[in-house]
Amino acid sequence: MDIIKTDIEGVVILRPRIFTDARGYFFESFSQREFNEKVQPVDFVQDNESCSSYGVMRGLHFQRPPFTQAKLVRCVKGAVLDVAVDLRKGSPTYGRHVAVELSEDNHLQLFIPRGFAHGFAVLSDIAVFQYKCDNYYAPQADGGISIVDSSLGIDWRIDPSEAILSEKDSGHPLLADFESPFEI
Repeated sequence: MDIIKTDIEGVVILRPRIFTDARGYFFESFSQREFNEKVQPVDFVQDNESCSSYGVMRGLHFQRPPFTQAKLVRCVKGAVLDVAVDLRKGSPTYGRHVAVELSEDNHLQLFIPRGFAHGFAVLSDIAVFQYKCDNYYAPQADGGISIVDSSLGIDWRIDPSEAILSEKDSGHPLLADFESPFEI
């Protein structure tokens, strides 16, 4: 796998080596050894999957300490715009984001370290989204910031007024009204 650095330290894009022939393609979607060597040592303990239709926006989610999570995300069907927002107090990139299109065609993955909010917008008719977490989900530690907060400067490529949001995601605070639980 190739590692592509982003403008935010620790957030990286992973591009697999894809082997194609007349039968189709093959690639190694994850290797713990290679990930630990090239990105950072992480022990993933839970895999999740969601299926969503065009216009669905999920996020921007995180887990509060001590249940924080790092995530390795990918889109196995369709396409999404995937976003990580730095919420680490004292970080020179606090409040900034990385956005990358993940799709079944490009096979890219995004690694999001602990201390970031994460969300995505579905750009295709249907998207199947998978992610690995390095900590188990703890409902009491659920948190989020508004996915439609214009101060974040995210171009979701979907009109936020037409986005399909859950009731929970519609109620998250703006970044300006948020007290981050994350330290560098």
